[in-house]
Amino acid sequence: MTLSDFIGALKDNPYFGAGFGLVGVGTALAVARKGAQVGMVFFRRNYMITLEVPSRDKSYHWLLSWITKHAKHTQHLSVETSYMQHESGRVHTQFDFHPSPGNHIIWYGRKWIRVERTREKQMVDLHTGTPWESVTFTALGRDRQIFFNILQEARELALKQEEGRTVMYTALGAEWRPFGFPRRRRPLSSVVLENGVAERIVDDVKEFIGNPKWYTDRGIPYRRGYLLYGPPGCGKSSFITALAGELGYSICLMSLSDRSLYCFYL
Repeated sequence: MTLSDFIGALKDNPYFGAGFGLVGVGTALAVARKGAQVGMVFFRRNYMITLEVPSRDKSYHWLLSWITKHAKHTQHLSVETSYMQHESGRVHTQFDFHPSPGNHIIWYGRKWIRVERTREKQMVDLHTGTPWESVTFTALGRDRQIFFNILQEARELALKQEEGRTVMYTALGAEWRPFGFPRRRRPLSSVVLENGVAERIVDDVKEFIGNPKWYTDRGIPYRRGYLLYGPPGCGKSSFITALAGELGYSICLMSLSDRSLYCFYL
């Protein structure tokens, strides 16, 4: 039997033909699947742009508020509950809804943007106990300007919410975290002090703020402190709140007995 006769016999064999056909179909599917994966990677690298923002970044909470504003029709939400104590002592509870972890689609700047919010269950913030999160924006194209526009708009939205208010922060490890909701600015006239005391301090602070070069030229640390003393209820905390409102500054609270702050004093 010649080689050509042997090959012809194999072709006429139905079992061999079926097996060869299955192998060919499987090979074709594997090649097609691999080609689709390579094509998708090539497309993502060259025709899509992504932006990842971790929860430890300062703009993360700005972006959550921005996403909440633009994803009004999403049905998958998570809640943040916070408390704010008024000066009268009354405690107000506020619920803020944000899109839950997962994928959300937003129409912005004449483009569809996929927003993916992920949560790492195995990694948590050692100070607050909350899991690490990140949010990733994905859009078609190669122009990153759309992400600059989103960040700028989110920042302006956050500043608008704080406009005319005093923001409180508290120290958590090596960073400052917002403490409660921004408070309405308190006027200096609402704090009763001896005549001229409030005015002298305000003028001194403004002079210090406006003359950083004087300290730089002389090699002096650009710092200034004020010690307010007196019995409880005499207006120390109230004056600090009013002073911050007068200058448009925020207030940062820290406890010297906090063990996590020891590294700053060693």
